Amino acid sequence: MQARVLMIQGTGSDVGKSLLVAGLARAFVRRGLRVRPFKPQNMSNNAAVTADGGEIGRAQALQARAARVAASVHMNPVLLKPQSDVGAQLVVQGRVVGNTWARDYQSIKAGLLDSVLDSFGRLAEEADLVLVEGAGSASEVNLRADDIANMGFARAAGVPVVLVGDIDRGGVIASLVGTRAVIDPEDAAMIEGFIVNRFRGDASLFTDGMTLIAERTGWPALGLVPYFPEAVRLPAEDALSLPVSMAPGGIVKIVVLAYPHLANFDDVDPLRQEPDVDVVFVQPGQPIPGDATLVVLPGSKATIADLGALREAGWDIDLKAHLRRGGHVLGLCGGYQMLGRRVADPDGIEGPPCSVEGLGLLDAETVLGGDKVLIEVTGKTKDEGVPFKGYEMHVGRTITSARPLLELDGGGTDGAIDASGRVAGCYIHGLLADDRQRRHWLQRIGAASSGFDYEAGIEDTLDRLADHLEEHVDCARLLDIARAPRIGATK
Repeated sequence: MQARVLMIQGTGSDVGKSLLVAGLARAFVRRGLRVRPFKPQNMSNNAAVTADGGEIGRAQALQARAARVAASVHMNPVLLKPQSDVGAQLVVQGRVVGNTWARDYQSIKAGLLDSVLDSFGRLAEEADLVLVEGAGSASEVNLRADDIANMGFARAAGVPVVLVGDIDRGGVIASLVGTRAVIDPEDAAMIEGFIVNRFRGDASLFTDGMTLIAERTGWPALGLVPYFPEAVRLPAEDALSLPVSMAPGGIVKIVVLAYPHLANFDDVDPLRQEPDVDVVFVQPGQPIPGDATLVVLPGSKATIADLGALREAGWDIDLKAHLRRGGHVLGLCGGYQMLGRRVADPDGIEGPPCSVEGLGLLDAETVLGGDKVLIEVTGKTKDEGVPFKGYEMHVGRTITSARPLLELDGGGTDGAIDASGRVAGCYIHGLLADDRQRRHWLQRIGAASSGFDYEAGIEDTLDRLADHLEEHVDCARLLDIARAPRIGATK
């Protein structure tokens, strides 16, 4: 039986496409369907390592989990990861193939369509239903030529589209009707209906609005989805909408430095769900609060550039004051590299070849270069023997004479910790999602853990999201709209 396909596109970025695909994936897999998520092209520095040894956008990894399957590189065949002076790193089917500037990418993206359709075909062979997520806005007609992310893919693969608008940001009627007005009529013909997302208040007050959109566009209304506040418990992907504190005024304040090329900020998501912990993202121009107990230097897609931004913000001075007050510091991946004495980029991975001084808080030196490390790992803390699981995703090697922070299963060590025990760093992403490690780190800084099960909480939230969509979206109609792809039928 050939897979049916449905594509979810949006009137703009951050209208909730990723969350809707995750919720629908869980809803349909609960009906006994084999579901696979797919996003032809993504731009994000929040990525995840896949079971087949590559990397994809974090949202597609969450969608795979919602579909109860292992994440695969074919779920997001083209991934752009913005970084410093070299534009964006281009990842194709899970592997880095080079760097590209935005203008250059417009001329090469047509050549990526074969890889996109190859990955799409592989997923379709193993599924009953493929849920495709578009990228950005369907109405970016200035980028329509050779598009592989939205209508270009829909037309090339011959798949039906449902368009999503976000009422929470305002102007949803104009955004949906305006999309119908500006896109090519043949593109508009691919759209089978619309969903209005993130509604707050009395739904009956927007009945006329739904009717007006349907009349002006010719597309049927498929759902008015109320705001889903529990979404904050799911890993986010877009650093443009950094998460807010879930426990303002908590007993312990943990500060995360939000430098310009912040990556994998979802590493701190589990801490945000601890009821006694107030996690605060500090932006450039803001000082590190004096009452912080722990400062986290998260991952970075451009370590050297973000190290410069850190100094320009005065955070290097704030960190020294923080340590004098008895505070703790934890560096993850790029943040770990910054904590050392030096970071060198002899091959110009991030920009012009150079070597810069690090923060000097750990006795370590990093050289950027070599093959990208993409691997799932397990082990334990070197001193206390607390187990962990996570993954590595980085370019570069760090040499340290400090005592190792972690001991890896199968041999070897990772990370470093200073003599005081208050400055530490490692390459492991997902460390704090492991309940054992999160409890351990909270104990280190004198805080209590609630003991909640983070992974079980993700599963519960996905089920609640599926329930939410089953109630407010015509899921039966969506399945009726979904159909087998007709690759090459139109362009």
